[in-house]
Amino acid sequence: MSVIEQEISQLELLCRKVYESTSAEQRSEAEKALVIFVDSPDCLTKCQILLERGTSSYAQLLASTSLTKLVCRTNNVLPTEQRRDIRNYVLNYLATRQKLAPFVIQALIQLWVKITKLGWFDADEKGDLLFRSVIDEISQFLQGTAEHCMIGVQILSQLTSDMNYADSNRRLSKHRKVAASFRDISLLDIFTMSCRLLRQAMDKNLNYTDETQHGFMSHLLKLAHNCLTFDFIGTATDESSDDLCTVQIPTNWRSVFLDFATLDLFFSLYAALPSSLAPMALSCLAQIASVRRSLFDNLERSKFLSHLVSGIKTILESPQGLSDPSNYHEFCRLLARLKSNYQLGELVKVENYRQVIQLIAKFTVESLQMVHFAPNSLHYLLSLWQKMVASMPYVKASEPHLLETYAPEITTSYITSRLEAMTTIHREGLDDPLDDTGLLHQQLEQISTIGRCEYDKVCQLLVQLFDQTAQAYQESLQTNNTAQSALQIHEGQITWLVYIIGAVIGGRVSFAASDDHDAMDGELVCRVLQLMRLTDSRLPQSGCTKLELGLLNFFEQFRKIYIGEQVQKTSQLYQRLSEVLGLTDESMVLSVIVGKLITNLKYWSVNEAIIARTLQLLSDLSVGYSSVRKLVKLDAVQFMLNNHTSDHFPFLGVTNTTNIADLRCRTTFYTALSRLQLVDLGEEEYKFDQFMSPLTTAFEQLGNMLAMNGAGYDETVAKRTLIGLARDLRGVAYAFSSKLSYNMLFNWLYPTYTPILLRVIELWYHDQNITTPVLKLMSELVQNRSQRLQFDSSPNGILLFRESSNMLCAYGDRILTVGDLPKDQTYSMRLKGITVCFTMLRAALSGGYVNFGVFKLYNDKALDNALEIFIKLLLSIPHSDLLEYRKLSQAFYSLLECLAQNHITFISNLELQVFLYILSSIQEGLTSVDTVICTCCCTTLDYIVTHLFKKLTQSSKKSRNDSHDGEAFLRICELQPEVFRQMLSTVMNIIMFEDCRNQWSMSRPLLGLILLNGEYFQELQKSIVSSQQPEKQQVMIQCFGILMDGIEQNLNCKNRDRFTQNLAVFKRDINESLKTSHSRTSSPTTEMMS
Repeated sequence: MSVIEQEISQLELLCRKVYESTSAEQRSEAEKALVIFVDSPDCLTKCQILLERGTSSYAQLLASTSLTKLVCRTNNVLPTEQRRDIRNYVLNYLATRQKLAPFVIQALIQLWVKITKLGWFDADEKGDLLFRSVIDEISQFLQGTAEHCMIGVQILSQLTSDMNYADSNRRLSKHRKVAASFRDISLLDIFTMSCRLLRQAMDKNLNYTDETQHGFMSHLLKLAHNCLTFDFIGTATDESSDDLCTVQIPTNWRSVFLDFATLDLFFSLYAALPSSLAPMALSCLAQIASVRRSLFDNLERSKFLSHLVSGIKTILESPQGLSDPSNYHEFCRLLARLKSNYQLGELVKVENYRQVIQLIAKFTVESLQMVHFAPNSLHYLLSLWQKMVASMPYVKASEPHLLETYAPEITTSYITSRLEAMTTIHREGLDDPLDDTGLLHQQLEQISTIGRCEYDKVCQLLVQLFDQTAQAYQESLQTNNTAQSALQIHEGQITWLVYIIGAVIGGRVSFAASDDHDAMDGELVCRVLQLMRLTDSRLPQSGCTKLELGLLNFFEQFRKIYIGEQVQKTSQLYQRLSEVLGLTDESMVLSVIVGKLITNLKYWSVNEAIIARTLQLLSDLSVGYSSVRKLVKLDAVQFMLNNHTSDHFPFLGVTNTTNIADLRCRTTFYTALSRLQLVDLGEEEYKFDQFMSPLTTAFEQLGNMLAMNGAGYDETVAKRTLIGLARDLRGVAYAFSSKLSYNMLFNWLYPTYTPILLRVIELWYHDQNITTPVLKLMSELVQNRSQRLQFDSSPNGILLFRESSNMLCAYGDRILTVGDLPKDQTYSMRLKGITVCFTMLRAALSGGYVNFGVFKLYNDKALDNALEIFIKLLLSIPHSDLLEYRKLSQAFYSLLECLAQNHITFISNLELQVFLYILSSIQEGLTSVDTVICTCCCTTLDYIVTHLFKKLTQSSKKSRNDSHDGEAFLRICELQPEVFRQMLSTVMNIIMFEDCRNQWSMSRPLLGLILLNGEYFQELQKSIVSSQQPEKQQVMIQCFGILMDGIEQNLNCKNRDRFTQNLAVFKRDINESLKTSHSRTSSPTTEMMS
């Protein structure tokens, strides 16, 4: 056996071990060996031999995936000719090899597609583009056998899909240029080809029980779907919002959609295909229904809509296929697209509108009655009705829309079906829709609009059902031998009614207010408040979590509509409340709500969901100007302000067994209490001391425990006490946004209790449950919120910064000693704390309440220590982590901007490697899709470039007495000038070829980069010009001439503003030039820019 044959046998053995071995150890060893194979210099040759001589499908798969990795790598890129040869070899291999495994075919197709996409703009020496003859090459497959035809369709489908998505290791600008060129050159031809093949396949009456024929039709439908879902304008829309999508079909596709044969094709496909294939046809129809309105004129749009509605009517008249969940889901999406893309005034003019709206209403009612059939699809149906009802006031057409007939039917069906379903749910143990809060609130938001149409009918139904259900519920409670399941059914039904009543009351904002509607709301509110009295009376014995959450949701909706400055005091609602319950005004209703909140905090202390929603409602109530002044006059509120201890509010306790993470709701509680306390606080320190007394006691207890040095106290109690204190104080600090109240808080905290906070950081630095709330507390304290940190002649500002510096250093020095952590724990255990530290330091440096020159004057190291630990923490973070975690990225880049603005001397004197790390971070941030990060990087770079430019222009005038500050800064330009050149290329690339959303910010550092790299900018300009088509080169020269017109060699404000104006014209002209240019010239431009 030859050496080559031995190597092939060895590789095939490794492949079998990877894919077939049941031993994890053998698989691991084989994977390591295959990684070495992929990285070996002769990998390409061996891959070809494997494909030629390998007998195992796994070996062919290895060769295909290894070649894909080779052609996709960004360094040591294969020559163009070699990639062309591999591409041709793959096509020939697919054409000549019989019975390849499906996964091998897929891997080879992926290889061919990657080569085609990455080399889309590559040309040979003659200038001929090498990888664009897609249609001609694949047509040969489509004219061959059934197997060849299927492979051809798969290739086109995969190519269309890949062209639509950006590669993570390639610049977005490159992807968009390739995608736009592919769209303009090939996509329409591919779509028309897919439609032609679909017609031919349908005419042949394929046998869909045959796996091959079924697969062929599946790939054809997928190809058509990939064409219709292509990102035509490069917006990269979020797929989760597809119901709001408009398909931006290019104008040259008009003929395809004006020919109704395309629309008829997919309706016919739905009717003819089995349930395994029909959903894809409906999905294509949903895309076709969403083509942009401007593609047609008014008459064409009307005809298109009529044809579309006619097809939908046909489906509704024979709805048998909709019993399949996938068909049902796609059809609901199609119905939702009707109102997303067309106005109600256009729909009512459709010839069959009366019959269609009746069929849709019938279909919706039947769907609502099937509660557990495709529940995630119901959103689309309700969305259709919600949007139609919301459009009613704006319809000017004379034709009737009939919504006043059918919308109440939809609301009635929704309400009754939810109530009736509770019996089935509890008897058969099915999933309860009330447990899915996301879906529940989504549907309630839609019903809130639909339910206000013909509100008198809806309200009458709700009153009737509520009275019946409440009576049955009360009887169940009073009967001792009532089965638990029966009680749960009644609880579920009354819970649904409470949720729906809250929703329809919240929907009042969508319609003009009327006294009659307010009176109807009053009837509903009275009943819910009476129910609340009943449930509260039972809380000492038992309660229903779902019902309590429903009541809280009701109060949230009620607060938005009927509490606040905008509510008329003569509202019919309050008159009805006065007649039935004796609640004559808003203050009395607030008293009832606060009483309910206190009850919840007392009896539901171990239920996180109820406590969180209760405290959020309390927080919302504490924000309104008039309502908060009414609140503080209530006895219940005064009770809370004077008795916020665990004796009265058990959730504040530290000895219970609830999760430590649940303590975070305490911040919300104390924020709300502190807002209420501020109303009458004034300068009365005794009120402040009284309010803070529970926290004072807790601090004293914690200090005593820590003084025992680890002996004689329960560490768990100490930690929970600390976490609770930190979260409580953070809430207080957030709410105390005035100068007077903040000074009271600071004087209470410093210097008595700040040493305790520093000590716990030193002691438990490795426990993120401790460090995160303490660091967040300090970060809040240094925030100059509403300019509250004004200490006049007091040294408190300096003392505050010193304390934050001490805590920053204490945490930073210790967290750096923690060894390597698993990837899934890196953020929570280390990076989260560092993120808060960066936020804290930025707030302290940019607060404007500290004269930092004082520290150097008096030889105080607080500032130097804080900046030094920042650098240490920064260098401990890999670049990949810095950009992967959004909160960390935003904290770092915001801090860096602050340092560049106010402490540029510090940055300019950093060590060379540190400064290079920062510059590389800035360059990566410039290409971030997060506009906040990108803008911070632009501003930071502008400060750095401006400082560097000033240093360079002053260097010739330097005297002996000049400071040596920034000499390390200048060495960058001498030793590594390519750093700033690369940044210049990056910024130019973003402005010229990407959708630059912060062009003004980009313009500020760009001028400085051009002035620093004048010669390189000229080279760059020549390279860009020469890369264009000959007829475009003069236009590009003129664009660059406009960019630098009137620009002087300085960075004065006037010169900067002139450059920014020039850049706006430059960007506009470049866009116009590139719109008409889809030639090979884009390739060298993009490559040069990278």
